[in-house]
Amino acid sequence: MKLKHLIGMSIIALAASQAAGAATLPGPLVTPQWLNEHKNEVVLVDIRDDLKTLTEEPKFEVDKKTNKKDLVKVGGYIPGTTVFVDFGKIREDRTVNGVKIKAQLPTADFFTKAMDAAGLNKTDKPLVIVPEGNSVDSMDMATRLYFQLRYFGEPRDKLAILNGGVAAWLQAGYPTTSDKPAPAKGDWVAGAEDKEILASMEQVKSGLQGGKDQFIDARPTAQFLGIVKKPVNKTAGHLPGARSFPTDAIVKPVGLAHEFMSADDYKKIYAEFNIQPDAPTITYCNTGHLASGAWFVTHEILGNKNSKLYAGSMIEWTNLGNPTVGLPQ
Repeated sequence: MKLKHLIGMSIIALAASQAAGAATLPGPLVTPQWLNEHKNEVVLVDIRDDLKTLTEEPKFEVDKKTNKKDLVKVGGYIPGTTVFVDFGKIREDRTVNGVKIKAQLPTADFFTKAMDAAGLNKTDKPLVIVPEGNSVDSMDMATRLYFQLRYFGEPRDKLAILNGGVAAWLQAGYPTTSDKPAPAKGDWVAGAEDKEILASMEQVKSGLQGGKDQFIDARPTAQFLGIVKKPVNKTAGHLPGARSFPTDAIVKPVGLAHEFMSADDYKKIYAEFNIQPDAPTITYCNTGHLASGAWFVTHEILGNKNSKLYAGSMIEWTNLGNPTVGLPQ
């Protein structure tokens, strides 16, 4: 009787799980085809830096000879999306050692309020983050949100990014809507912080002094070399000994969409830049935006669990008087 009871309970639990309609994610990236089959089993989290584009129509060019439609402008969002995140509102200005530093990792309270305002609720369903996908900047907005959700307690198996974003969705032949969204206030709450994936400024200093960490600079080559300096940084150049993983190598263009590649692809790319895929690694950029893409590649796609994001990045490092190397300005 006990065995029959246990079997019965297992069947009931399985049925409850199926009734809840929660999908099992195939990995940290999902394709438009997978999402189209499972979009009612996940929570769609749209992220972009201009929410006005939510109500714009996509634009296509039609080849008169072949009647093939090519996407030339992303517009709208995926039907069924309930969470709409303004990228400019998920990071916080912080004061460090008396110096105000922009666009930093937020406190749990700040991030909770930002995600609740965007419409995120507590849920057992996986979250699929959907950027516009028409640039590397857009894809890295998704990875920064992914990182912050991971950092504040969301489990890895409950988070994914739509590879290529809305652009890839449209190119796959699926529709968007341009109806004005009206997200309801959410009740999501940030959980325990996963400090294993975050590097502090002191950890960066220690890693540089001890030589035990590999540093990946995820900015454009001109910024890495110090030819160009972002106004938010006090000095140009890069961290001593850092290796460049330039912005245009993080994703590949597929039509208008920009997509992350396979682990094998990144191993080959890392070899070209003399980056070890399994070494203890800290990624950085100017404000931790582009570096989140490099962290995503290293930590999530290549599976290097000993990799961290220096969220403070060059804006914190240089404004607090730390040294850089490169061409002088």
